[in-house]
Amino acid sequence: MKNRLNKLYADNRKASARKFEVVAKAESADVEIFLYDHIVSSEEEAEWWGGVAPESFVKAVYAVDKDATINLHINSPGGSVFAARAMEQALRAHKGKVVVHIDGLAASAATFIAMAGDEVVMAKGAMFMIHKAWTGMWGNSEDLRKEADLLDKIDGTLADTYAEKTGKEVAEISTWMAAETWFTAQEALEAGFADAIAENDAKASAWDLSAYTNAPKATKAPSPEPEPKTEPAPVQEPAEAFASADHRARQQQRISVLARVAHQ
Repeated sequence: MKNRLNKLYADNRKASARKFEVVAKAESADVEIFLYDHIVSSEEEAEWWGGVAPESFVKAVYAVDKDATINLHINSPGGSVFAARAMEQALRAHKGKVVVHIDGLAASAATFIAMAGDEVVMAKGAMFMIHKAWTGMWGNSEDLRKEADLLDKIDGTLADTYAEKTGKEVAEISTWMAAETWFTAQEALEAGFADAIAENDAKASAWDLSAYTNAPKATKAPSPEPEPKTEPAPVQEPAEAFASADHRARQQQRISVLARVAHQ
């Protein structure tokens, strides 16, 4: 199987929706953090694939006044599990209130970052997706068995996180993860992943989600009709531009000689 995480990064490297921004409010110490990007493991990966690395995100969170409210806006197709775990932990360590706004999409690793919020608010039309962890590796049979065991452990920790937020049984959460389940805002609210639905509509996610198995089909605006092409008027060559029969014969002779030399 191809490394689907790398496919997710490559497919969204030039996505128009990508943005990571911290906006301070003039009238208070509260901040707005916009996580509109995929999540990568390091700054080196961010330079190549784009995306938000935990170093930048954690520094931004720790720079917020301890009593201030963080409004985290998420529109992300997911990414690295361990990077997202570090980002989640930074939010949990913040002493002030954390309100998570799912503005368009919270998929994969972005979902357990959302679980760090004291309140999770989804826009109407937003989506929330959980699934089992991915990996990409090579090795012998023992290597692969060990990696599979590690993936099972990761899935177990993720299911525990979701169960703690929702109050659902771990077995039910695990079933949803195995099926790569996509929740609408209303479904996420009913399942306990979200606490409220905002009045505003979801922002267009603009992500290529073909790395996932059950991603909803994106609707695209019809392409504008192409402008009619105007054929340029033919250029009239002057009479002297046409070579004589004698001139063409000499040119053909030179080409034949060059061809013979080239093959010696």
